[in-house]
Parts: sequence; C-alpha cells; structure tokens
Amino acid sequence: MSQKNISPGQFALAPVLTATKVTKAYADRTVLRGVSLELRAGERLALTGASGSGKSTLLNCLGGVDRADSGSIRFKNISLETLDADGLTEVRRRDIGTIFQFFHLLPTLTAAENIELPLQLNGVAAKERGERVRSLLDRVGVAGRADALPGQLSGGEMQRVAIARALAHKPSVLLADEPTGNLDSRNGAVILELLRELSDETGTALLLVTHSGAAAQICHREIHLRDGEIGGEREKD
Repeated sequence: MSQKNISPGQFALAPVLTATKVTKAYADRTVLRGVSLELRAGERLALTGASGSGKSTLLNCLGGVDRADSGSIRFKNISLETLDADGLTEVRRRDIGTIFQFFHLLPTLTAAENIELPLQLNGVAAKERGERVRSLLDRVGVAGRADALPGQLSGGEMQRVAIARALAHKPSVLLADEPTGNLDSRNGAVILELLRELSDETGTALLLVTHSGAAAQICHREIHLRDGEIGGEREKD
C-alpha cells in the first residue's frame, strides 16, 4: 500500500467538518449515541464498525442528508442544524461530494454527462464544464468511455465515473460509503489507490465508511463505531 504522504503540521488548520455529541434515533431504536469527531482539509478518516453500528447514519447526518436529533454538526463555519432544506441542499451541492457502494449513476446519461451534472446544477459555464469533465475522465482513466451509458460500463469503470462526478465541483469534503463494497478485490484496490491519490492532489478531506481493513489502510486515522458510540480511535501507521 502506498504511503499516506503526511507532512508535519499538515492537519493544523481548523476542521472543515466537526460533529459534537451527535445523536439519532428511529422510532424506539437509538442509532447514534453522542458521537463526536473532526475532519481537516486533506485528511482521510476511516469510519469502521459492524453492520448496524451507525456508520451510514452518521455519514448521512454529516452530509446533510438526514438531521441529527441533538448535538451539532459544523461544516466550516456553518452549523447544519440551523439550515432549512434549501440551505442543506446548497451546502451539499457546493461543498460536499458523495460516492456510493452502488454507484448511483443516472442510467440515461453518458459517463461524461453524469460527471457534468453537478457542474450544471452549480451554474458552471459550458466551456469550463467541458474542460473539467474531460480532465476528470482522463484522470480517473476512463477517457475512452465518455460516451458510454452506465449499463455499458464495468463495475470498476462505473465507480471511476462516480468518483469523477463527486469531485467535479471541487468539494471540500468527500463522503464515501463502502465505495469498494460492490467490486472485486482487484478493482477495489485500484479504486482505493485512486481515492488516495486524488485526495492528496486536491487536498479534499475524505471520510470513508468501510468494513474493509485494506480501505482503512489508505486513511490517516480510523474511528471504530460500536452500537452508535465511538469504541476506539487510532492513527494509522
């Protein structure tokens, strides 16, 4: 596995994302029990734990997809709990990129069009959109598949396109929910290396939800959730 490229003082800046005593319950089931964490620019943080430990729920709260019942989530200098639905949508659209296990590409759009979509939503001019899409397709190694629909792509190719789409609008934070869970081991290793390289190149903070020890190894720190609480935290070698 490649080096994580940590330099002295690399994460000395203020956090881009902070959760403080976050709780979440559904009906009579408590999923998160006072979770606190910080994520800084350029940092890669693995969030591990058994199924049902609260990983995906925490990711949804941090990304503004779901609302915490109590506690605080701050994105840069914005408290997410103070925003209405439109405000949360704006933060997600402008500053947060998300990668899913099952890709979530729009099936009627080509690879290039899927990557271009967040740029269109953000009002980026057509010329800049085209340049950025071409650059990202080339960077993730699928330039030759620009005009292919998702159904014509392999799993590894779809995940490369999904990564490019998540980075198209130059987010401050990238949230990845089991991004290698639907790939074979070879393609999974390629995707992990790509995520590591891209986060180093762009300085984008990465929060990686995973069951995989190999995936956690590309991160600088690992937080382990157990029954909705932080059961351990360690820096990676």
